[in-house]
Amino acid sequence: MVVDFRRNRAPPSTITLCDSPVTIVDSFRFLGSIITQDLKWELNISCITKKAQQRLFFLGQLKIFNLPKTMMVHFYTAIIESILCSSITVWYAAATAKDKGRLQHVIRSAERVIGCNLQSLQDLFASRSLKRAKKIVADPAHPGQKRFVPLPSGRRLRSIRTKTSRHTNSFFPSAVRLINRAWSPTD
Repeated sequence: MVVDFRRNRAPPSTITLCDSPVTIVDSFRFLGSIITQDLKWELNISCITKKAQQRLFFLGQLKIFNLPKTMMVHFYTAIIESILCSSITVWYAAATAKDKGRLQHVIRSAERVIGCNLQSLQDLFASRSLKRAKKIVADPAHPGQKRFVPLPSGRRLRSIRTKTSRHTNSFFPSAVRLINRAWSPTD
């Protein structure tokens, strides 16, 4: 896969390994997430939505068998929420509002089946991103730790300067914003 955001794209040259040409693809699956050539997440989110909706059927079956709400919430957390949150720290900040809405629709459907409120997708992203960022900050050997620079006051982290919205919506700048929001005295 070739990722090229230049305005004047040059045709990629052929790469050969062990006398066989390497094929160029538009997308591929890596660690359960689908990465596309333009670094958009629609295909990945469609796959996640499809899997989660398939599992919603089983949640409905549990309701038919009159299982208690707590058991259905445990099933939702283990089976459906785990699918929705797979690599969420990577793709959520860069997802479109339409894609976020499709995923939130799955959560609302589960809420209707179970009959109680569940965490929103934004809350799931925030909690998992904060957890991941705190682990990175606490580990001095982590290569991303240098991105979390405290201000002289020590109360907040220095914002990461970005030139593109793609970089603004990536993990490190969004994690710094989340940490600063969590540490702010107004919350």
